[in-house]
Amino acid sequence: MGAHALDQEPDDLAMGMRAALVREIDRSGAWGADPVWREAFEAVPRHLFVPYYYVGGEGGYERVWGGDRDPRNRERWLRGAYADGPLATRVRDGELISSSSQPSLMAKMLAELEVRDGDAVLEIGAGTGYNAALLAHRLGDALVTTVDLDPEITESARRHLAAAGYHPTVVTGDGARGAPERAPFDRIIATCTLTTVPHAWLPQCTPGARILAPLATGLITLRVRDGGHAEGRFLHTAAYFVPLRGGSRPEPEPPHLGGLPPRARSDELFRFLLALTAGSLDPYEAYALWEREERPVRERYGVTVSGERAWAWLDDPEGPCAWPLP
Repeated sequence: MGAHALDQEPDDLAMGMRAALVREIDRSGAWGADPVWREAFEAVPRHLFVPYYYVGGEGGYERVWGGDRDPRNRERWLRGAYADGPLATRVRDGELISSSSQPSLMAKMLAELEVRDGDAVLEIGAGTGYNAALLAHRLGDALVTTVDLDPEITESARRHLAAAGYHPTVVTGDGARGAPERAPFDRIIATCTLTTVPHAWLPQCTPGARILAPLATGLITLRVRDGGHAEGRFLHTAAYFVPLRGGSRPEPEPPHLGGLPPRARSDELFRFLLALTAGSLDPYEAYALWEREERPVRERYGVTVSGERAWAWLDDPEGPCAWPLP
């Protein structure tokens, strides 16, 4: 590819890169049994949602911008926009506060949401607006609502969505409270990490609604029975997202693991258990459980929300291995 290819045919170049990304997601098997999402990823131009992003390095973050005067830098920006990787899109005081998720993980989550025609969907965490655009392409603008706490994020998401030709409802507010003025919802999807499942979401759901959200370092899928009860299990997929902000939800202090065997400290499934039991089990209790149950996989864990209680469990919601969520 020549240095000035982006100046000569930017639309063709973006389309080719988008097609290559779709083929890569195809190979991952992320669509599951719903190939309609393939059409959405083919149609929605991701680069319009990431006019700039940040690349981390030893000296901090470097801004990569689509408006750079150097065509080589613009091509680098475009190639990054269509790479199957997450992009840091908003940094404040050296801290990442918003990102565009890895496209193949987004595809996996959208497929696991089990959307049907006519479903009303609430997205928690507007981000760049890209995920809302994919939902709007699949369902239509009127059935999609996305909420974020930061007005700068929601304003930029609206601009990106409009530039791509989509106009779902974008709400500025605390995602933990949902969007009651737009309820009821058939599906809720969160694109930020939770420490618990907010009780306010359930009354905003229709009976049988599905909730999919990052919790600890996994993805929980819950089926809503009614406004006071939901239950489900984790998928096998690992997931790392920016935490949900708002209200009074301080991040738990990182546990001290110095006394644990190195193989446990470096084990991804053990660290998932640590994150899921933070504040309820100390790391040594968690380690004893992990050893006794022979390194349980994510799918053995689940979550139940009933009334004002929310708890995680291993194998059985009423079994002996259960602990409250914050």
